[in-house]
Amino acid sequence: MLLSLTMLLSACSKGNENNSNTASNDDPATNQKEVVLKGYLLGEAPKGMPEVLAALNEKLKKDINATIELNYIGWGDVQSKYPLLLATGEDIDFIFSADWNYYGEQASKGAFYELKPEDIAKYMPKKSAAIDPAAWEEAKVDGKIFMIPKTTPDNYTFVSVLRKDIMAEAGLTDVKHFSDIAPYLEAVKKNHPDMIGLNLDSQVDLPTPYQYLMRDRIGFQGVFGGGPLAQGITYDFDDPSGKIYSMVEEPYLSAQKYAAGIMKDWYDKGYVNKNPYSNKIRSKDNFVEGKSAIAFGNSIDIAATIEAAEAKGIETYLLPSLMPNGKAPMGGLLGGGISIAANSKNPERVMQAFDLIMEDPSYVYLTYFGIEGKNYVVTPDGKIGLPKGVTAETNTYPPDAAGFWFVNKALFKPMSNWPQTYIDHREKLKDYNTSDYPFNGFTFNSDKVKTQIANLANASTQYANPIYIGAVKDVDKAFDDLIKNLNSAGLDKVKAEVQAQADAFLAKKK
Repeated sequence: MLLSLTMLLSACSKGNENNSNTASNDDPATNQKEVVLKGYLLGEAPKGMPEVLAALNEKLKKDINATIELNYIGWGDVQSKYPLLLATGEDIDFIFSADWNYYGEQASKGAFYELKPEDIAKYMPKKSAAIDPAAWEEAKVDGKIFMIPKTTPDNYTFVSVLRKDIMAEAGLTDVKHFSDIAPYLEAVKKNHPDMIGLNLDSQVDLPTPYQYLMRDRIGFQGVFGGGPLAQGITYDFDDPSGKIYSMVEEPYLSAQKYAAGIMKDWYDKGYVNKNPYSNKIRSKDNFVEGKSAIAFGNSIDIAATIEAAEAKGIETYLLPSLMPNGKAPMGGLLGGGISIAANSKNPERVMQAFDLIMEDPSYVYLTYFGIEGKNYVVTPDGKIGLPKGVTAETNTYPPDAAGFWFVNKALFKPMSNWPQTYIDHREKLKDYNTSDYPFNGFTFNSDKVKTQIANLANASTQYANPIYIGAVKDVDKAFDDLIKNLNSAGLDKVKAEVQAQADAFLAKKK
């Protein structure tokens, strides 16, 4: 479902039919034709988004004579709607992009506008001054830049959040691995009939527990090309050689069958919701409402969940999802950014807008934290807190909830209301995170195998998704069917192309 938040502050214009009419951020807004920039972020708009968007558009209109028409692609629709939006040639100016969300694939297809160095310097002076030039190199696909990346990498891991009261019921005081939570899930099933142990949504959560279980056995970080639900070609994070594997050859096949066996056991015992495909609500939201016993997220987006839960008296326990070596990849600069649609009539104005949104402190705080005095305050000791009478649950614009994950977080003040559980986790990130892994900075160009990548995604939807949630009668038979269909989809051809690009990338690093 696409959630449209249209601020009708001006009529849509053809914008920069003549690029010479588009001024840099230092030029008066009156020198530029008024335009509306239509774009898409991921997730769901917070309740307070209309007011924040109105304030944002007021600032943009004053500074660059532009306003934004902002839409959202719900998490359950990303796999189907994101590529479709770009393929149909819809009137669109910008869209969220990331290395984990089709960036390389869509850039290879020509869906994005090329950002030339001279245009970046002219229309994004703040970004140019703040960002490490190496980030632009990292963003290149076939030697061209198609993304405005984040300025600073994020320290984070993927995490699970459990309830300490249910851990006590299960006789657990500490959990080292995700596979150790079976007693916890059994306690949920036995003592909490209105709660589901693993209440998964259709997109983000669906493969998550399965992938956490895989990491007990192998350093799985994701596949090259395709989306987060797809099977395909990958590598072992723990192996410094950078050897390439398909996910259905050893040692990956054994790791997958290990995870699949556990998920089937949990599904058969009723620990998993029976039909995640129809569920649009993230586990972290259901966790706060007492409908899920586990919340899935990452070190950044889970803060609001923990805060809201503890405000309700729910003591939390945070379990990071680490590789077998105890590490996790530091968030890359391509983990979140903005790409301009190839058919945008206003690419220069998009650059101007996101130069401000990403790097100007007043814009950064507005888009990430909301309206000062209503959604946040700056405390006397210089920290970010909640206004009097506002709680994490009643805040209409929680931090990190609106999809502006690419703003420069180095500009943030400390948060005053982080629970101790979360503070303890953040302090451990320096020990978890590493940038020392073979394919740090690698972007796969899927142009030569885009048909096969699409075929693999389709085969994964039909044959891998049931494995992820445990809804198969026989694990071995399910993998036989999956392997057969992945091979028919062109798995070997994709592996050969990944191997060629990986070899070239690794050779340059030596």
